[in-house]
Amino acid sequence: MLLKEHKDLKIAIVAIPPKEKDKLLLRLIAKDKVLTEHLHFKLLEDEENLKERYELLMNDIKETIQLLTRERKLTSKDTLTTVRKLNGKINHHYKVTKDVNSELELRIFLLSLTPIDFKESIFSPLHKYNEKLMTYVLRTTLSAFNKYKKLHEDLQFDLKDNFNAIFTKIYKSKLAVMAEDLGLPKEL
Repeated sequence: MLLKEHKDLKIAIVAIPPKEKDKLLLRLIAKDKVLTEHLHFKLLEDEENLKERYELLMNDIKETIQLLTRERKLTSKDTLTTVRKLNGKINHHYKVTKDVNSELELRIFLLSLTPIDFKESIFSPLHKYNEKLMTYVLRTTLSAFNKYKKLHEDLQFDLKDNFNAIFTKIYKSKLAVMAEDLGLPKEL
């Protein structure tokens, strides 16, 4: 049931006494962890906390990818699993902070560190993960690029070089043909 479809309910909610409304609001907020964290960030944190969250996540991405690449036998399956988890952390960061700029910087950083060239044979059981990883990287890049286009010119300028590095990485790999089909540019 959507609130906008029930105008009578909306009017009734507005008419609830403030004390009772506060109790209901607190009960509703307690049921959603992300909403609780978002409200905490919005009401009790400031720009310094955003910077701290950003740096913690940036370090987590860097350390996780370093651990991954140190493995003796790095596979596309392990890479895909790790990148998905890190992308989930970036999504959570965005849901809490609603800061598109830091979200894009983190996503671009993750894409720049993600290994994408695996030499797995077509007959290898890991080959399907290689294809899934390539698709995932391209979709993530396309999504980030679409958000990038909506940013203010000054913010775009700050991210341009990092994005170009990702495009260069993609077009020097097996992903070039698929990237071209998706309409990803070779350079900004």
